[in-house]
Amino acid sequence: MTTNPRSLTPRPIARALTAALALAVLAALSLSSAAGARTAAARTGASRAAASRAGASRTAGSRTGASPAHSASSFLTGIGDEHPQMFANPLYQQLHTRIVRYIAPYDAAVHPWFLQQAYAWISAAEADHQQVLVAFYHSEYTPTKLPSVAVYQHDVQKFIRYFPNVHQYQAYDEANRGNVYRSFSSPSASLDARYYQALLRVCHGCNVVGLDVLDQADIYPTLEYIKEFKREIYRLKTIMPSIWGLHNYSDVNRFETWRTREISRAMGGQVWLTETGGIVKFGGAFPNYHGSGLARAARALKLMFAIARANPRIKRLYVYDWTGGNANVRFDAGLMDAHERPRPGYQVVCRELHAAHCNVRLSDH
Repeated sequence: MTTNPRSLTPRPIARALTAALALAVLAALSLSSAAGARTAAARTGASRAAASRAGASRTAGSRTGASPAHSASSFLTGIGDEHPQMFANPLYQQLHTRIVRYIAPYDAAVHPWFLQQAYAWISAAEADHQQVLVAFYHSEYTPTKLPSVAVYQHDVQKFIRYFPNVHQYQAYDEANRGNVYRSFSSPSASLDARYYQALLRVCHGCNVVGLDVLDQADIYPTLEYIKEFKREIYRLKTIMPSIWGLHNYSDVNRFETWRTREISRAMGGQVWLTETGGIVKFGGAFPNYHGSGLARAARALKLMFAIARANPRIKRLYVYDWTGGNANVRFDAGLMDAHERPRPGYQVVCRELHAAHCNVRLSDH
């Protein structure tokens, strides 16, 4: 189990929510443990076969399970999300995915509220026997200020010590996303390479996924970012990543495939689609007028799986995300709506994974 950080004194913003988080964790642990007990025997044999056929990394092969549905594919499928109640949802449990991804501020371990959030989510994931991939991101306290390499290394090392059962990390989520004035900043490729090196220093025996990038409509800045990252890795004389992270939203949601193909070729090695999915709503480019985004997202999810099947470099796929938003959010790619009701996209994922009960009543929101 994870090391419990509850002995720390939380900030004032956390005090009112600590009890609620604890109840959420207990509920998730109780429900997901019961489900895990019923299915553990069936999953064990299937997980060995799936990991072998997937040709995943050493850690993935020894620690990852999968249902018989996954063994027919060359990649593993999981979910990315930040809400621990996902693990207690029967609709999630019937998918029998064995990998999940969580995004945490790089300084979560030094801010009790964010450490509590990470503890709640990762504890629920571990109780459901999930293999957790953690992606670090900007600070929620100083999002426009990038940390020095020394500060970054200090903070992520503390996080790693709190979660001894987590062995897969990413140095910086969507590192090439750029800067948004007064919202957040992103590292240069050379700085991200130094963050990657720092993470390697403090996470011994871990699988550290290399550069994590967003494809974007125009991929040429992304390709340049990859080149600069590799040049810095050579200059630092550190370990070149063997696993790379890609968010291929532009391809999937524009119903194209060439970006994923070109970027994965530029990366080399094994590629994990660490964040991908069907966008229900995102600004003016992907509206959800009268529910139109729901059908579009479902079609995009079908293409997402087709892209992964067609590209032998892709060994993992993390659908983002489980929990959808209401009409006021800017970005929404949830398989569920804001009230935990399944959308058409959930049905696509459910059928792809050959779950038992995919014909469920679907939300029109």
